[in-house]
Amino acid sequence: MAVAVFIDKDGTLVENAPYNVDPARVRLLPGAADGLQMLHAAGFCVIVVSNQSGVARGFFAERALVPVVLRLRDLLQASGAPLAGFYYCPHHPEGTIPRYATPCDCRKPAPGLLTRAAREHSIDLTQSWMIGDILDDIEAGRRAGCRTLLIDNGGETEWLWSPLRAPHYWAPDLAQAARIITSCHRKGESSTHEADLVFSAKHSVCET
Repeated sequence: MAVAVFIDKDGTLVENAPYNVDPARVRLLPGAADGLQMLHAAGFCVIVVSNQSGVARGFFAERALVPVVLRLRDLLQASGAPLAGFYYCPHHPEGTIPRYATPCDCRKPAPGLLTRAAREHSIDLTQSWMIGDILDDIEAGRRAGCRTLLIDNGGETEWLWSPLRAPHYWAPDLAQAARIITSCHRKGESSTHEADLVFSAKHSVCET
């Protein structure tokens, strides 16, 4: 089975421009190109998983995401890491477009985007990773059975902790994230115990 790195889009892979569907404004974050190269060279499929509630909120039509995906494909191809898949959730329970204003199993922190990608690409989730800049990404990865890594760049502001939202690892950008992931992959390490220790330490810091 294949192994994958699932990557959140806005604030993790590309600059965070809320509800943006202008391809010209889709730009890789610093360190992203280097990280993508390392992950691809290590044998990981790169799959983007993204909440796109702008569809449900009526800010843009679902078809407006097509040029954004094409732009991402070009950026990743230029970085030497072909985009293996782009999965998005257009739903939001408080949306204004009735067909999208519904609970679902694909909006992160639910794991539906990851499990669907795993089925369609024959991915071993237990050997795969989820990278994101907020704890909803981490929870989605945990629920899917992946190891997780939080890009700690200021994207998370609420810090609502639980064991399911505890990152296995932390990094400042995708380049460092890729170094951690490829190192673990080479060693075949299981990081469950370390994740619990990291959660406990960070939780204690937040409370003081």
